[in-house]
Amino acid sequence: MRKLSFALIGLLVALVLVEALVRLRQWQRYGTTLTSYYHFATDPATGLRIPEPGHSVGPITIDSLGFRGPELERPKPPLRIRVAFLGASTTFCAEASAREATWPHLVVEGLEAAAPELEFDYVNGGAGGFTVSDSLLSLEHRVAPLEPDVIVYYEATNDLTVDTRRLAIEAGLYEAGEGEPSSIGDWWLTWYLVEKNLQQRRRRGADELLRYDPRSLSRPFEERLTRLVRAAQERAPVVLLVTFSIRVRPEQSPEVQRAGAASALYYMPFLDVAGLLAGYAEYNRVIRAVAGVTGAILVEGEDSIPGDALHFADSVHFRDPGLVLQARRVLHGLLAAPAYQELVARRLAGAGD
Repeated sequence: MRKLSFALIGLLVALVLVEALVRLRQWQRYGTTLTSYYHFATDPATGLRIPEPGHSVGPITIDSLGFRGPELERPKPPLRIRVAFLGASTTFCAEASAREATWPHLVVEGLEAAAPELEFDYVNGGAGGFTVSDSLLSLEHRVAPLEPDVIVYYEATNDLTVDTRRLAIEAGLYEAGEGEPSSIGDWWLTWYLVEKNLQQRRRRGADELLRYDPRSLSRPFEERLTRLVRAAQERAPVVLLVTFSIRVRPEQSPEVQRAGAASALYYMPFLDVAGLLAGYAEYNRVIRAVAGVTGAILVEGEDSIPGDALHFADSVHFRDPGLVLQARRVLHGLLAAPAYQELVARRLAGAGD
């Protein structure tokens, strides 16, 4: 019994030490010891799960409206250009080392440098898990009242996940909630990370994979994205669609592809790398098509960001070097757009009166 007691005590001490080290690493990387980088709350007006208003953790500060960034002046000063960025976690940029390193902030910095006579601010309307439909709801009830002059949309992976999951459930290849972390991970970070990594390493056989027609899959996404763009164009004179960048690329070796696709396959375990590539390629085709039909400004160059661990934290989220390149391509597309140039000319004329 004494040996057993000592063994149990030793095991408990080891678990506590491991948990302490894991939480220390989490704090160093993200400024929090929690499993989530930031807190969520339910928006009473829309029912959306948004960043908790007024909450700060590490480099992440949420304003009183539930957007990442400093408080906005309301009402908006008449000569100010306000840029609204819509999307999901890839727009929110929790992996950035600071708010100033997020690609929306860098884009607005570039706009200020190009037109120093004008004032700029921005709304980072991205939130983890948002789909096109969520962004539309957020635009209508949370962003539009802030009077944006420019609306930028960047997202695809969550819609791809939702749409493929629907097919996988119908095919009996996936159950709602499958792979979701257990509740024990809410307070035991080590358990959460081990559980998530084991899920990412899971390999399905060929008979367990979803086979789908990309064009059929993407039709609802195309309809949703078109509605979002039309709604954005009713509320702002300049609307941009940005093609979606991913870490995994067709020319990579199978080993590099598997590493780059790990987090995406965690959320879509019924696909293989080829299925992922086909899905992302199709959703980028839709982004291009919707821009063509609606007249929205199209920003391309998704493969200009190298698909490696320096630029990507996982399959779709950027590290700081990737954020710089993402901002660069969005800024270039915006500055070159006649609609944006006309907006700046009007504001400069107003400032001179």
